[in-house]
Amino acid sequence: MLEFRHLTAGYGKRPVLRDLDLTLNPGEITVIGGLNGCGKSTLLKTASGLLPPLGGQVLLEGRPLSELSPQQRARQMAYLPQGRNVPELTAFRMVLHGRFAYLSFPRQYRREDFDAARAALAWVGGEHLSERSMSSLSGGERQKVYIAMALAQDTGVILMDEPTTYLDIRARFEVMELARRLAGMGKTVVMVLHDLDLTLRFAQRVVLLAEGGVAADGPPARLCDDGSVERVFGVAAVKVPLDRGEDYLFRPLPKAP
Repeated sequence: MLEFRHLTAGYGKRPVLRDLDLTLNPGEITVIGGLNGCGKSTLLKTASGLLPPLGGQVLLEGRPLSELSPQQRARQMAYLPQGRNVPELTAFRMVLHGRFAYLSFPRQYRREDFDAARAALAWVGGEHLSERSMSSLSGGERQKVYIAMALAQDTGVILMDEPTTYLDIRARFEVMELARRLAGMGKTVVMVLHDLDLTLRFAQRVVLLAEGGVAADGPPARLCDDGSVERVFGVAAVKVPLDRGEDYLFRPLPKAP
């Protein structure tokens, strides 16, 4: 479980989020949404420890993040950033990096680390990528490897910052299906997404940020129905009946004369 208590977060002395209270639960996908610049990535970076809070606390499994060593954090929380340099490593060696927090001096991998990395790569369906260079993989294949690395890290919380950006539609669905399976294992899966269609299909909960705080919080369909999506994004969510259930279409609101 991941908690934010009266969190103020930002860069230098410039807060982006102010006095935010939020608890993110295990066993579900929570999508953090909102307009560009609202603090979505700032929240994930602060949660991961990359940004120190300007005020308040981040708690991980009930303990303040500030009291945990980097190794303790890495054993409880994995963070997959939006942009990263592509290393000249094989996919298997990349996944193996997820075991680094479990190594003791002199930092030599053990048999159980190799076994965990192989099992994680198999879990995402990436065994065939094992000896491929990361630089030779497609965007979707790389994301599978990064998710396998997070799985090998064996944490209860997984943070993903825009994991579907630049992926084709099939790869987006594959990544989200993996996220669903991670949540099904009881993990707290938190991701920043801009794609409302994927959010509706896969998320159990959506937290919309605006004006430095939480503008709406709840199941995605409810936020479409109660006007939250319209208020935050300035688009209309139109419910469309289907043969099996219903879906939503999004269209811009007409401009005021």
